[in-house]
Amino acid sequence: MAQVLEFKLPDLGEGLTEAEIVRWLVSVGDVVAIDQPVVEVETAKAMVEVPCPYGGVVTARFGEEGTELPVGAPLLTVAVGAMDTGAVGTAEPAGAGARAGSAAAAGDTGSETSGNVLVGYGTGAPAARRRRIRPTTGDRAGATPGPVHGASPRRAAAERAPQDGPVAVISPLVRRLARQHALDLRLLVGSGPDGLILRADVERAVRATDTQLQAPPASQVTAAPTEAPRPPAAAAHGERVPLRGVRGAVADKLSRSRREIPDATCWVDADATELMAARAAMNAAGGPKISLLALLARICTAALARHPELNSTVDMDAREIVRLPEVHLGFAAQTDRGLVVPVVKDAHARSAESLSAEFTRLTEAARQGTLTPADLTGGTFTLNNYGVFGVDGSTPIINHPEAAMLGVGRIVPKPWVHQGELAVRQVVQLSLTFDHRVCDGGTAGGFLRYVADCVEHPSVLLRTL
Repeated sequence: MAQVLEFKLPDLGEGLTEAEIVRWLVSVGDVVAIDQPVVEVETAKAMVEVPCPYGGVVTARFGEEGTELPVGAPLLTVAVGAMDTGAVGTAEPAGAGARAGSAAAAGDTGSETSGNVLVGYGTGAPAARRRRIRPTTGDRAGATPGPVHGASPRRAAAERAPQDGPVAVISPLVRRLARQHALDLRLLVGSGPDGLILRADVERAVRATDTQLQAPPASQVTAAPTEAPRPPAAAAHGERVPLRGVRGAVADKLSRSRREIPDATCWVDADATELMAARAAMNAAGGPKISLLALLARICTAALARHPELNSTVDMDAREIVRLPEVHLGFAAQTDRGLVVPVVKDAHARSAESLSAEFTRLTEAARQGTLTPADLTGGTFTLNNYGVFGVDGSTPIINHPEAAMLGVGRIVPKPWVHQGELAVRQVVQLSLTFDHRVCDGGTAGGFLRYVADCVEHPSVLLRTL
C-alpha cells in the first residue's frame, strides 16, 4: 500500500520567506525520482529549481503558475512505496515491459527519501533514479483508468508530446523564451545533438504559432460587437503591478535603507584620461582584457584599506559599528528581471585580471537569470556604474546593510585645465553616498579624493600594491 507524503516549499536559505511558482516540471500522475526537480520558482534573489526528496507518484500539486507561496506551504504530495495506480487515478504505461520498468523505478525510490531538500545539493542517488519517467494513459486489458484528481490542462498537452522523459533543454535563455510565448517545450523535438532543444527550435515554433493566429479559420471569425465592453472598475484607476519577486525585494530593501540609514552624498569631477590610457596599454600588452570596472574596483579596494570605516555595517541593537575585514564588492547590474547586485567575494585579494573575469561571469549569469542566492548576498560595499545609462551623476540609495556606495558617471570629453592650459580631457563625475553614522564628512571626502587621485594618476596605486 502506497504512503502519501507531503512535500513543502523548503527553506531556500539567505533569509528568503516566499517564492513564486514559475513553472511546474511534473504533472499529477508522473513518476518522480529522489532529488528530481519538480518545480521552478523565482525567489527575491534568483530563479531556482526545487528537487523533491521523495520518489514515487505525484498525486496532487498545490498552487498554479504565478502563485506566490510562503516557505513551509505544501507544494505537492507523492505516493511512495508500491505503485497503486488506482490510488492516484492513472493507468500504468501501455506494454508489459514499460509497466515493469515503471513499477521497478517507483519501487526502488518509493522506500527512500532524500533527507536533504536544499536547492543545489544532491544525495548521491544513482543516475538512473534521476531520469524522469512519464507514464502514458493507455488502458490495460481489463482495467479502466479513473479520473486524475487535480490534473491541469497542461497534462493533456504533455501526453501529446512527441518525446518521452525529460525535456532536453540546457540554456536558461531557451526556457525563458518559451515561457514568454507560453510555449510548452514538451511539444517540441529538438534539432540539436541527442534531441537538444535550441533557441532556433523555439523561435520556429513561435513563428508557426503567430502565423496560425494571424489567419484563423473562417468558422472562428465572429462579428465585432457593436459596443465595446466596459472595462472593469479597477481599470479606471490605472494598472496595478504586484510588488513581488525581484521588484518586491528591491522595494523592501530600498525602503528599509531610506528609513534606517541617515545617508549623505559628496561628489567630485575627475580627469580619467590617464586611467583610460593605462587600460589601453594594459590590454595592448596581450593576455586577458582588463575592464574599466575592474580598474575602478581595484581603486575602491585600495581606498577602503585606507578608510575601513566605509567597509562596515551598523548594529543598532548593540549600538556598535562593525568594521569588516574582507571586501565583498557588489556591483549594480540591470537585467530583464530588474536591478540586481551580484557580489564579487574577496575583491580586496584579487588582481585586476581576476576582477575582470569575475565581473564577466556574474554579469552573464545575471542576464541568463542563473545567479544563485549566494551570488547576490554578503556584500560589504557597492560600486554603481550608472554611466552606462548615459548619465553624469546620481545620488544612489545605499544597499542596506552596507555603509557606502561609490557611483561612477559616464566618461566624456570636456574642457579641462591640464598643466595650466585649457585642453579637452576625458572627465568623469564620481559620487560617494555614505552612512553618516559610521563616519563624518572628512573621512568620506578623504576616501573620494583618494579614488579621484587614482583615476587621474593611476601610478598612485603603486604605493598600495
